[in-house]
Amino acid sequence: MDANVKNDEFAKLTTRERIAYGGGDFAQNLVFGTVGGFLLTYLTTVNTISAAAGASIFLFVRIFNVFWDPFVGTTVDKSNPKNGKYRPYLMWFGIPLVIFASLLFLPIPAVQGSVVYAFLSYLATAMVYSFVNIPYGSISSSLTRDTDEIAKLTSTRMTMANVANLMVYTLFPLFVQLLAPHAKLQDTGFFGLKLHLGDYMSAAAGPSWFKVYSVYMVVGFAALMMTYFGIKERVVPSKEENESVKYSDLFIEFKNNKPLQILGLFFLVAFTFMFFGNTVWSFYLNYNIGHSEWIASIGLIGSIPGIFLVFLWPRLRAIFGKKGFFYLFLGIFILGQLILWIWSFDQFHNSPALGYIGRFFQQWGLTSATGFMWSLVPEVVSFGEWQSKKRVAGIINAIMGLFFKLGLALGGIIPGYINAAFHFNGKAATQSSKALFGIDLSMIWLPIVLAVVAMFIMAIYPLTDQKVDEMNQEILDNQNNK
Repeated sequence: MDANVKNDEFAKLTTRERIAYGGGDFAQNLVFGTVGGFLLTYLTTVNTISAAAGASIFLFVRIFNVFWDPFVGTTVDKSNPKNGKYRPYLMWFGIPLVIFASLLFLPIPAVQGSVVYAFLSYLATAMVYSFVNIPYGSISSSLTRDTDEIAKLTSTRMTMANVANLMVYTLFPLFVQLLAPHAKLQDTGFFGLKLHLGDYMSAAAGPSWFKVYSVYMVVGFAALMMTYFGIKERVVPSKEENESVKYSDLFIEFKNNKPLQILGLFFLVAFTFMFFGNTVWSFYLNYNIGHSEWIASIGLIGSIPGIFLVFLWPRLRAIFGKKGFFYLFLGIFILGQLILWIWSFDQFHNSPALGYIGRFFQQWGLTSATGFMWSLVPEVVSFGEWQSKKRVAGIINAIMGLFFKLGLALGGIIPGYINAAFHFNGKAATQSSKALFGIDLSMIWLPIVLAVVAMFIMAIYPLTDQKVDEMNQEILDNQNNK
């Protein structure tokens, strides 16, 4: 390898390339952010299956992912397509992904209340999603080895991911309510704005869900193509390394790569409490607060940190250090949780002010902690390459994706079973005090406990910035000496 190749592997990414890559996060959040945030709500209120059945669907599909994702990761690492190692998968599997995802909300009588259809459609979507998500994650470690550039890339991609979150958690339920039947003029809680909003948590609202989500899928596919055409893979394994990859490398990598083990555990815990909140948020607003019409306005305030304050990440990281950054924002998340809990008190729940404040802090902490942790994946890939002399980005991203999806699943499974255990009734307009406590447990207290656990996990993460720079330089020196 010559000096030019060496310099290219430490490439400075253009703003255009960072935005193009971030389009993939934008697309995937439209697809699976909506699924993670609203599918359980849809299944148990619109599709009218039981809370236990909905949770079981999440459970069984994620058990399948435990075996499926490693297969996908190894397949990606072993293959060598003509138009890039990872990019082609975005094209090949992007179209079936958005089609299968749309079918999750198919509003026809033949599938209404069908647990079998809900399970099979979710399983198909999850299988195809792995062939988009794992190669996409691998691309981040193929763009450059420069840790500063990776930090900038993370800030850009998370900004775009959080724009998608705005579309998911704020605008999606608003659009569905605007199309839902039985609309009546309601105060949205946003500076006196009133809109005709329907009941989006009823069986009659099925067509509204399908129409809005289908439009989201078209937009998501366009964003995936922006990534496909807008990025350049620079740090990829050689043909010899591709041929040497074995399925057993997954177990070897996980066994020997301690940073991978720790970061994977952090992913699992962080995404579990993240999707706890996403799954239960609509329940919490509708039943514990009693103001589902405020979901858009409060969600809008909650989206501000993830879009407009991401530029502070590199500066705060420099001030507090890598670990201190996570401690800071996990603490901010806990503060927001406590404010949202106080908001549910009888004397406060009719005023949106505490909801604005609590959601702002909750989302600032959540989007920062769960967003910035993606910047650690490329350094874990480099550690594996430095240690084993194989660059198996696909396998490592499959492992990370597995932890992410397990967290996503647990974030939907556990609240679903808690709702069932506390006798939540999706067909009832109001819930018992016991059911309300179950929602409170899922929305407030379990996420706080898991956030504290995440702090302890991050405390033992071993890779410093200096160590990462030394590893990358040693890898390139070894390549140049071949």
